[in-house]
Amino acid sequence: MKRGFGSDNHSGVSPEVLQAIAAANVDHAIAYGDDEYSQHVETLFRHTFGEQAKVYFVFNGTGANVLNIDAMCRSHHAVVCADTAHINVDECGAPQRIVGCKLLTVATPDGKLTPDLVKTKLHGFGFEHHSQPRAISIAQSTELGTLYTLEEIKALADLAHAHDMYLHVDGARLANAAVALGCSFKEMTTDCGVDCLSFGGTKNGMLMGESCVLLNPQLDIDMKYRRKQMSQLCSKMRFIAAQFEAYLSTDLWRRNAEHSNRMAQILYQQVKDIEGVRVMYPVQVNSVFVQMAHEVWTSLQNDYFFYDWDEANNVVRWMCSFDTTEEDVAAFVDALKQRL
Repeated sequence: MKRGFGSDNHSGVSPEVLQAIAAANVDHAIAYGDDEYSQHVETLFRHTFGEQAKVYFVFNGTGANVLNIDAMCRSHHAVVCADTAHINVDECGAPQRIVGCKLLTVATPDGKLTPDLVKTKLHGFGFEHHSQPRAISIAQSTELGTLYTLEEIKALADLAHAHDMYLHVDGARLANAAVALGCSFKEMTTDCGVDCLSFGGTKNGMLMGESCVLLNPQLDIDMKYRRKQMSQLCSKMRFIAAQFEAYLSTDLWRRNAEHSNRMAQILYQQVKDIEGVRVMYPVQVNSVFVQMAHEVWTSLQNDYFFYDWDEANNVVRWMCSFDTTEEDVAAFVDALKQRL
């Protein structure tokens, strides 16, 4: 399959990550996270997110999201999220089945929650017939490629805490957001009052493995047992830890995210003025959402795989990756123009 624009999950693995895995593949190491690699990277996470941070490695992003929600909620609780959120659209009801809680979805124009939007769901506190709002969940960047400013994140955290609630961030593309905003991971999470974070690098050059990062120590209750029950405990955890070591300690996360963001900007600049192509949202990270005639994008899919994001309105999504090249963009745009 040639390099395309279907997903940043379609890309391969950064050579630095493969080298780190190979370097860890020597001798024996104690399993289930009691190895020196995992313990060293736990220290690295505290350096990255603050001394109070506690990390639990998991297999995938859904595992991280559900484990975080399980830390915040019980089955009678509810999570407020955008209707486009990954936990609502792309996780096959995992939070509802595993945690048993309710998702209170909010329609947004750009994938972003605001305090005023969230407040429409903050009622029924103490009323036993209603699921109790317990958490707000946002994605940074959002599923529509838009970004929360640091001030907007802090405002949502303040709102949550004022109602004895928590704020969770789905950070599958947190690196792209940090690069775009010119801030550190800590400035965008801990310093804004975020309580827990789903953080990973699979979309940015890692092979596999994500993390549940608890930033509020009050949430760190029996998490090792919760992770085990959710089938998210990796026996050979040193190979997840080794990837995060390469990802965080060498600024690999930054280099890869800067590149994929830049490729999306190049793609945007080359398509934004094409007649018959309408860019739907601000291009802030590594995604471009466009609207075009049905026959055009379906024909283009004969040569390139990408997702029809909103087929009813002929909106498609193009994602750039750490290994996307300018030549890839030029060839893709040329194929598009041939169909218009």
